[in-house]
Amino acid sequence: MSTTRDDSRTIETLQMGLRGRLILPTDPAYDETRTIYNAMIDKRPRAIVQCADVGDVIAAVNYGREQGLDVAIRSGGHSGPGLALADDGLVLDLSPMKGIRVDPDTQTVRVEPGCVWGDVDHATHAFGLATVSGVIATTGVGGLALGGGHGYLTRKYGLTIDNLLSADVVVADGRLVHASEDENPDLFWALRGGGGNFGVVTSFEFQLHPVETVVAGPLFWPLDRLEETMRWYREWLPQLPEDVYAFYLVAEVPGDPFPAEIHGEHVCGLMWCCLGDEDEAESFLQQARDVAEPLFEHVDEMPYPVLQSMFDGLYPPGDQWYWKGDFVRDLSDEAIAEHRRFADVPTPKSTMHLYPIDGAVHDVGDDETAWNYRDATWSMVIAGVDPDPANREKISEWATQYWEALHPHSAGGSYVNFMMEEGDDRIRATYGDNYERLQRVKAEYDPDNVFHVNQNIEPAT
Repeated sequence: MSTTRDDSRTIETLQMGLRGRLILPTDPAYDETRTIYNAMIDKRPRAIVQCADVGDVIAAVNYGREQGLDVAIRSGGHSGPGLALADDGLVLDLSPMKGIRVDPDTQTVRVEPGCVWGDVDHATHAFGLATVSGVIATTGVGGLALGGGHGYLTRKYGLTIDNLLSADVVVADGRLVHASEDENPDLFWALRGGGGNFGVVTSFEFQLHPVETVVAGPLFWPLDRLEETMRWYREWLPQLPEDVYAFYLVAEVPGDPFPAEIHGEHVCGLMWCCLGDEDEAESFLQQARDVAEPLFEHVDEMPYPVLQSMFDGLYPPGDQWYWKGDFVRDLSDEAIAEHRRFADVPTPKSTMHLYPIDGAVHDVGDDETAWNYRDATWSMVIAGVDPDPANREKISEWATQYWEALHPHSAGGSYVNFMMEEGDDRIRATYGDNYERLQRVKAEYDPDNVFHVNQNIEPAT
């Protein structure tokens, strides 16, 4: 990093005011610290502040604003397009901020933004409680929650943002504000789905629910049964009790612990999570078996954190990722035919998932939070994944072509956490009727668009 003498003095002043660590390109830890989950991303920030507390966040926000730097916010580092980093910018690395406090009496948890969902699951499971999160335990709390958040508990308990009770936020001018239904309600509304546009959240308070043991696991059919099983699934899923969740997938069967005779098979199938007892789960499993004979199934009782971390070993940090998403209201026969055309995944880790976002999600109005697709039935993601950088083009082309074939059959917008850098039109389509209100909130809390390294909502003028 080349700096003028005045810049150096400013950086030194910043460093003296931090409890955490300031990492510059000359630091031996720089390359490790700028590495995130998606190895396709290679950005070189000017400086990385590893924030130890709220005071560090305030100091870093003030510094970035005063210096006119691009300011990126890193929680778990799972951003597909790499929006946790900024070339020649300032990164606020929140990973050291890992405090968690569970209140079993009110069934709530307060979480700092450096936590990943596995940290939260571990803390809340001790009390037989959980909240809605994703399907990979290494995902950061901050990015998933602010984008909306959906997972195995969504049909029963809604989106992650439907379980957000309050947040503490460092806004663009360096103030720490509290956001809830009663305090700064406009900001609280925008945080629930509007991403990192409005400030740096330093504390999340979530509602918890009694969840301890679930009946869960995969069921695979041969890929040539995709069209009949997906047609059945589109009618069957919305009629299920909200205790039962199953996302549809296409994939290649990995190695252990799956039987050797099906390693490498291309499959379609379901990933289950049933909150009821084993007898109830078995009755619904049998309906899936009756549609087509499974190639493999392993659905069993397990602690909820075991389910949440089931994919962690298959998808460790360091793979190449390229993903595309869309909300889906209905699965037409034409859409299902396109799924069959592209479902032969190009690499062993590539996949397509249709995540249910019906049930309790539909109990909240489109304008009650920033999330605008309360009438959608699924959140689709098409993920090209491979550890080898040589396959970057292959996985990107497959995901893009698959998405282009399905997009005309979609609801139009996407879950912001399933988008690459796709431009303003896609962001506006995602927020729909809520976009102009988000712009007004942005103008109030970040009029100069300090927080723009994200799926950006420009402030109203």
